Amino acid sequence: MSMNIDAPVALPSRLLIPQDSATILCCNCGAPIDGTSTTGALCYDCVKLTVDISEGIQREATLHICRDCERWLQPPAHWITAPPESRELLALCLRKLRGLSKVRIIDASFTWTEPHSRRIKVKITIQQEAFQGTILQQTFEVEYVVAYHQCPECAKSFTANTWRAVVQVRQKVPHKRTFLYLEQLILKHSAHKDTINIKEVKDGLDFFFSARNHAEKFVDFLTSVAPVRSKKSQELISMDIHTSTKSYKFSFSIELVPICKDDLVALPIKLAKQIGNISPLTICHRVGTSINLLDPNTLQTADVSAQTYWRSPFTSLADVQELVEFVIMDIEPIGPQRGRFLLAEATVARSTDLGVNDITYFTRTHLGNILHPGDSVMGYHLTGTNFNNPNFEALEESNHFSSSIPDVMLVRKFYARKKKSKARNWRLRRMNKEEGEMLPRKQDQERMERDFEMFLRDVEEDTELRSTLAVYKAQQEKEKDRMEGLETASVAETEEMEDGDQVPKIDMEQLLDDFNELDVEDNEE
Repeated sequence: MSMNIDAPVALPSRLLIPQDSATILCCNCGAPIDGTSTTGALCYDCVKLTVDISEGIQREATLHICRDCERWLQPPAHWITAPPESRELLALCLRKLRGLSKVRIIDASFTWTEPHSRRIKVKITIQQEAFQGTILQQTFEVEYVVAYHQCPECAKSFTANTWRAVVQVRQKVPHKRTFLYLEQLILKHSAHKDTINIKEVKDGLDFFFSARNHAEKFVDFLTSVAPVRSKKSQELISMDIHTSTKSYKFSFSIELVPICKDDLVALPIKLAKQIGNISPLTICHRVGTSINLLDPNTLQTADVSAQTYWRSPFTSLADVQELVEFVIMDIEPIGPQRGRFLLAEATVARSTDLGVNDITYFTRTHLGNILHPGDSVMGYHLTGTNFNNPNFEALEESNHFSSSIPDVMLVRKFYARKKKSKARNWRLRRMNKEEGEMLPRKQDQERMERDFEMFLRDVEEDTELRSTLAVYKAQQEKEKDRMEGLETASVAETEEMEDGDQVPKIDMEQLLDDFNELDVEDNEE
């Protein structure tokens, strides 16, 4: 009798556990685990469900921001600048949480929230060893509430008499053109960023600072861009007799030279010989770190530094308010060209004398490049004019210089403009200044507007002056609604010539975009 043997049957594979390990069951789910390396008789999945490694870490916190300067408070008393969703803001959020020092941070990122909700959410991933040989990783979210808190610097700016140093800038001239130019230089280099207040007073401006070193830095900036002289004084506020601690208020007096662009200057004869033997009767064609003088008869130039000027100060013989309009009857270039100046001989007549008499004047000018017969030009009429100036009287009494005094000194070309104006395609930024105790009179307000318009025309006509300023593109919207803030925009107006020719204009390539006022909008389709 034969027996049939069945074929071998394959058994299901089982988990092969090394013979040197002890297998136990998880006390929670019954899964087989290695009892020699597991603490607590729990498998890895049950450990993750029952052990919370983020216990003790805050899930809610508060961040303080100053709504004026938009800086964040870093405890205990430090204020930092951090843009939204930046590395600096993320580091500040992590420092605010208690208990993070006991775990290892793997990742941290921002979660999007509504901008107006005043909430910031941060997603954090951490690691920690739960039991011996068991490392857990967990991800959770922390919500921060943004609260407003005014920083001490902004609190001082809104409180009277909290400044520690003041810089008083003065210039004794009848117009504000130099201050308008100085204002543009301050804005371009952001030299006013540490001021807590700017006050407009007679003949100048007052800049208030919360610290002495900020005022000294501002004084150094003014010294580097304009011919000035400074004087320092201090006043004792309080003193602690026990510790000998004293509190002072510092005042810096800055005086600008009273010589402005396009002024007629009569130099002392001794000083004229010292700075290059130039003719004592000159025109100031530029004011930078020094006074740049030009002799229209010879195109000779000379520089008078601030130190040289204050050793032997002098005043201008006439300013731009005394310019007279002349008409070019004939002009002929005769001399060399130096830069943008070309020496020429011109025959001119006063515009008020046309059709009345035939009086003409023969003179030399440095504007041979831009003047043509029939053009209008502004100049000083010296014949028949009485000047109460000792330097000019010395010229008239001198045997060498009395015969060289011209009848007319031409200064710049005049562009006739229509009364009805158009908006310029450019603009200049203005500082938000606080007016003095007394409001300006109507006459003073009109004079300030006239000075600003004259300065805008200088920017259009003078390329060298425009290269030192920051000129921005004009916005198409109404500028009256955008005048709030520390730096506001002043929209200028332009005019066209009556004869159809256009006044000098600034190319769009030379203009800057004002990024502080750009509005970014997302258009979803």
